[in-house]
Amino acid sequence: MKRTVLFSFALIVLLASCVSKKKYVAIQASNQTLHNKLDEANRALSACESDKNALNTRIAGLESSNQHLQERVNEMSTTNAALLNNVGNMATLSAKEAENLEKSLENIREKDLQIRRMQDALTKKDSVTLALVISLKSSLGNLNDTDVTVNVEKSVVFISLSDKMLFKSGSTEISPRAKDVLAKVATVVNDKPEMDVLIEGHTDDVPIAKDCVKDNWDLSVLRATAITRVFTTELGVAPSRITAGGRSEFVPLVPNDTPEHKSANRRTRIVILPKIDEFYKMIEDGMKAATEGEK
Repeated sequence: MKRTVLFSFALIVLLASCVSKKKYVAIQASNQTLHNKLDEANRALSACESDKNALNTRIAGLESSNQHLQERVNEMSTTNAALLNNVGNMATLSAKEAENLEKSLENIREKDLQIRRMQDALTKKDSVTLALVISLKSSLGNLNDTDVTVNVEKSVVFISLSDKMLFKSGSTEISPRAKDVLAKVATVVNDKPEMDVLIEGHTDDVPIAKDCVKDNWDLSVLRATAITRVFTTELGVAPSRITAGGRSEFVPLVPNDTPEHKSANRRTRIVILPKIDEFYKMIEDGMKAATEGEK
């Protein structure tokens, strides 16, 4: 009887131990999952802070430019006021001299108005550019920075795609992975119908040796048109918005002196830029509205 009781007690202890070990393993797995999620959240936070710093720098630059233009406008307004006051004091001016002076003042007012309208248009364009960069980085996510880069130069957005991601060596056939990236870019481009798209093909300085491709000029142009074809026939970008061009080997990022540098120079740039005619129309509309408001 005692042996039976002891055996039963030992069996209960053993079962309790097994259940505790399973719970411990489950807790360990849950803890690891939480750590992984925390690391992922920290990386996302770091990326957001980096984007925020870049935007703050850009905003500071815009504010500085606006301040400079405003100072210029204030100077011209002061000059205008002084000239108008002097007109009242120059009673001895002849009718012809007074007419000439009034024309000069009118020209100054027109220049002042043009400066204000250009300032408004530039501010609006810069705001659109910043919004475009944010949309692109959000859409592209955490792709390898060596394969896809997005930057802004003189208020124009450039997307650089590496050759190794887009094409096989010496080929113009676009890889499936590249089409996924182009689809993300096209989504942002289609949301900005007021902007044009320029696609530039670039090569290294190694001569191409294929029957169907004469030289690096051919290769760079054919690669640009291959991407253009994907944009227009598969991704819904209006053909009227796109220009395709090849730059061959003549606009390298770095000297073609190492395999790594040659790889960096083999690339395609997608340039997203405002339509010039619409930009000037924006200025003209602003000037027209301001003129009508003064009447």
